[in-house]
Amino acid sequence: MKRVLSLTILGVLVVFIACTNTQRPNDVPRISKDEMKAKLGSPDVVLLDVRAKKDWEGNNEKITGAVRMDPQTVETWASTLPKDKEIVLYCA
Repeated sequence: MKRVLSLTILGVLVVFIACTNTQRPNDVPRISKDEMKAKLGSPDVVLLDVRAKKDWEGNNEKITGAVRMDPQTVETWASTLPKDKEIVLYCA
């Protein structure tokens, strides 16, 4: 059931960048849902759910292994992310 839920969530992911920035530089890499599915569970990938708190709390659909980070405090936590891992941000 969790796998089906995770795949469903991946199917509706639209953006893999922080939700607070509506303008996206051209050099920000994007990833397809199929590419992300292949990376799920990899120790080399950190998956961050950056939905707004009300959106995150109001929705039971969450990707297993994702860590929720507050997009309003990105200045605080961005520098704590590992430099040797692929960081994927998503919001839906």
